Amino acid sequence: MIGLISATAAGAAARDRLAAAWPERTRVYDGPVADAVRRAFAECEQLVCFLATGAVVRLVAPLLGDKASDPGVVCVDEGGRFAVALLGGHGGGANELAREVGESLAAEPVVTTATDAVGIPSLDTLGLPFEGDVAGVTRALLDGEPVALEAEVAWPLPPLPLSDEGALRVRVSDRAGEPAAGEVLLRPPTLVVGVGASKGAPVEEVLGLVEETLAEAGLSVHSVAGLATVDAKSREPGIVGAAARLGVPVVTYPAEELAGVEVPNPSDAPLAAVGTPSVAEAAALIGGGELLVPKRKSTARPAMATCAVVRRPGRGRLAVVGLGPGARDLLTPRAEAELRRASVLVGLDQYVDQIRDLLRPGTRVLESGLGAEEERARTAVAEARKGQAVALIGSGDAGVYAMASPALAEASDDIDVVGVPGVTAALAAGAILGAPLGHDHVSISLSDLHTPWEVIERRVRAAAEADIVVTFYNPRSRGRDWQLPKALGILAEHRTPATPVGVVRNASRPDESSRVTSLGTLDPATVDMMTVVTVGNTATRNIAGRMVTPRGYRWQEEPK
Repeated sequence: MIGLISATAAGAAARDRLAAAWPERTRVYDGPVADAVRRAFAECEQLVCFLATGAVVRLVAPLLGDKASDPGVVCVDEGGRFAVALLGGHGGGANELAREVGESLAAEPVVTTATDAVGIPSLDTLGLPFEGDVAGVTRALLDGEPVALEAEVAWPLPPLPLSDEGALRVRVSDRAGEPAAGEVLLRPPTLVVGVGASKGAPVEEVLGLVEETLAEAGLSVHSVAGLATVDAKSREPGIVGAAARLGVPVVTYPAEELAGVEVPNPSDAPLAAVGTPSVAEAAALIGGGELLVPKRKSTARPAMATCAVVRRPGRGRLAVVGLGPGARDLLTPRAEAELRRASVLVGLDQYVDQIRDLLRPGTRVLESGLGAEEERARTAVAEARKGQAVALIGSGDAGVYAMASPALAEASDDIDVVGVPGVTAALAAGAILGAPLGHDHVSISLSDLHTPWEVIERRVRAAAEADIVVTFYNPRSRGRDWQLPKALGILAEHRTPATPVGVVRNASRPDESSRVTSLGTLDPATVDMMTVVTVGNTATRNIAGRMVTPRGYRWQEEPK
């Protein structure tokens, strides 16, 4: 919950705007300001104070505990011009809150945390449990000192300016042990603990078995991703309670799936009880990985719990990112976040240039020229298979005539794939032209580089006969000048010469140009590869210079 505190009418007005925007996330604290701050500080994870920063500093100073538990505090000035992350920038989430408040109130977020200022991810914000000298190692990174990376297990980290050697170190490990001096230990969730339990098994017995097993194997409890078991045990109090104490989820599988997993220690007892010869080992192994600890029983008499431990290697991550049609304000926040998360960026050189300034220091860029789509797809997948966090970029939406299809055809289920949608050229052109896509519409590429013209022509003819609005991608190039006239001729067999046609070049870019013409007057020679051509259907009209394809609402047909 976010506590909102104000002292003046101007502050209260901004406070109420934020409360209205975030009704489920916020709580307004009224009354004397000092009392309101004390109550909110004790009850909320974050505070937004519509007060001067000096006043807030004096009010929260007596309340401070430590950075791991203090709430994040953001200050917004009386004029609503700035949202200042004052306290708990990372641990309390104030930096991100300042950005969110700024977006909601049209205020400028002010973040002074050193790592944010220079674009280096903070080691305590990577989403992994951490131990050790975070402040010292971070300071070394900021000062440009060499900091070594030792990855005992692979995990897709964001870009960090780490090297092979250095007096200080970041170690990625699921092994138990204390961090050395000048070291930060990152604990990736690589361990899956399979658990079986008899009905009524105590929480203490299940939890004790898990913790003892991990300790004896030299494994860190902080790297446990979850407890895995059979569906029949999904509500077993001992398993559910142990998972809650460990702060991890319970993942369950049907008995028939577990029965199909080859294990070293099958048993007749679970087969008779729940329908599979193995619960602990099979549940841990079902997602693949290395069996580090075979099935073992608790020491209670009778033993009511079993467990096994598997290490699943860190899966690489491939984000296929659509950059939109070119304008920076049409690049989605999700796309921008993925670009900053990626440690490896793969893309066409001219697209890389568009977003190079958004990349974090240390991002490895693999760029190539036109015509290397399949090579880029293979490269991106190969880097993800190495355990990297990869972003593969394309213009518009990466799934529309872009990089998603060749990349996903290359990828298998050994990596995680995330699709990030983008604004397509057809949508950008449609918004410029008016509302040409107001009813059914189709996009067709006229490039026969990868698709035989016979197939393209059949699709154009089908769209013409079905009276569907058509947007042509790749309409004409120096070496391909006959396909567009041919396609327009097919449409003209079913539509009048007066049918509106929109022509948009470089949609959303500084040299954007557009015009609305007609099927009978469009000169194909004025079109090139940077152009999108949208041909209306028989209902499309030119209204005040804009293309409009009506939805066919009944009320629009009623006489006035």
